[in-house]
Amino acid sequence: MKTILVDAVDCFIIEKDGKFIIFQDMYKLLEKYSNKKIILTGASDDKRELFGLDNMPYEVFTLKHNPEKTNPEYYKIMLKNFNLNKNDVIYFEHNTDAVRSAQSIGINTYFYDNDKKDLESLKEFLDKNFK
Repeated sequence: MKTILVDAVDCFIIEKDGKFIIFQDMYKLLEKYSNKKIILTGASDDKRELFGLDNMPYEVFTLKHNPEKTNPEYYKIMLKNFNLNKNDVIYFEHNTDAVRSAQSIGINTYFYDNDKKDLESLKEFLDKNFK
């Protein structure tokens, strides 16, 4: 069963009224899938509390900006850390450079437009990859 890699800030975690919270509609969508989920971030320790990363419903992976998600090495290290290969995961991400970075090593990645918050298209991507 494929693991869902979830972008953290500006995707799963959104800013509302000056605070960072879990985007509940996305959480409800993800909970419809029994697949393992891992939240990917570059956040350093000083941002964990700000973004609420210590209170996530899924495991959180960060390399603390060393390297950034825009560097393919980030994904190679992450896959090795979880003993996964590129065919074991699907990923959605709001940063186009990070999308290209993950795709460059063969990870099936969907660009999630955090301005549109189009959860229907995200659901289509997830469903298509779990058939």
